[in-house]
Amino acid sequence: MSRVGKSPVELPAGVDLSLDSGMLTVKGPLGSMSVAENKLVKVHQANGVVTFEPADDSREANAMSGTMRALVANMVQGVSRGFERKLTLVGVGYRAQAQGDKLNLSVGYSHPVVHQMPAGITVETPVQTEILIKGIDKQKVGQVAAEVRAYRPPEPYKGKGVRYVDEVVILKETKKK
Repeated sequence: MSRVGKSPVELPAGVDLSLDSGMLTVKGPLGSMSVAENKLVKVHQANGVVTFEPADDSREANAMSGTMRALVANMVQGVSRGFERKLTLVGVGYRAQAQGDKLNLSVGYSHPVVHQMPAGITVETPVQTEILIKGIDKQKVGQVAAEVRAYRPPEPYKGKGVRYVDEVVILKETKKK
């Protein structure tokens, strides 16, 4: 039974939720996002609080109510505060540089790696070895961070590579003769 779907989503000041023509739209100071309404979930809005309940007693409806609640909660947080992922570069000569909507990476290859940011995602490099990816869509921010990390994932012997700030890389011991 979904416990996530039972907890309500509170709308902060400046955030509006509208339900029309099968689309749930959330508008806030940072932008607007929308998701398709699901027939298995009933959405109720009253006094700045949004609640979700399954339309019937099926297992799919119960699971979908929790999914819709999580999606709407992420959209509310995205349009009010936004999401960010921080990456760090570990390695001699590894550096990053943000140029508009592109990210130039020097991560040990013979050529620089250029990553084009999708619409709605911004990138900053406060220091040459730190990358800050920001946006209102949690899924897009996480996907872009994973794509940038995939250019040079941390290797297990020296720990060199692109890693999330909170990531712990367990180093292996080298082979002994």
